[in-house]
Amino acid sequence: MVFDWFKKVSKDYPKFWENYLENFEQEPDELQPKRYVVFDCETTGLDHRKDVILSIGAVAVIDNAVIVNDSLELFLKQDLYKSETASIHGILKEGKEEKIVEAEAIIRFLEFIKNSTLVGHNVNFDIEMINQALKRLEVGKLKNDSMDTDAMYKKFKGLQEDQHSTLDELCKILKVEKSDRHTASGDAFITALVFLKLKKRLDIK
Repeated sequence: MVFDWFKKVSKDYPKFWENYLENFEQEPDELQPKRYVVFDCETTGLDHRKDVILSIGAVAVIDNAVIVNDSLELFLKQDLYKSETASIHGILKEGKEEKIVEAEAIIRFLEFIKNSTLVGHNVNFDIEMINQALKRLEVGKLKNDSMDTDAMYKKFKGLQEDQHSTLDELCKILKVEKSDRHTASGDAFITALVFLKLKKRLDIK
């Protein structure tokens, strides 16, 4: 009787989600260096309840290096598109980039990140954008640990919680050269360089 009730209330998740969750069931290999994934989402706006993802850029950081050949860049097809934001991110609705549907993009993102620690500047916003897309796929939320470069800098400098720094400000302070700013892949790479400098200063392995 109890087993029958459990079968009724339990949910059969799609294979991609089961595969993602399996990454967190494995015991960590102490001999393998920790993998971080620095990522950024370009979006139609800043309201995670209404706006959607235009593109995702991600790159791995292992030890003290950005692993350029371990990276991901995705452009999403758009039903919702705000032309007024194109001047910022440069993504046109019918641009030359190969675009895929949101579901495929999210599945490929999960396959890329596995159980890595996610890193971003104001990373909670990007995580919430991914979580909203996961909600539309009727699965759970991201399980990965995360680190925020803004929070890391505050810890390094002993700043108050409400003292925030933009990515541009951190680049200037830490002498990080900017390229492809306001593209998902460009911002992910820039943030990865900022992360490496803060990681070293905070003695994070």
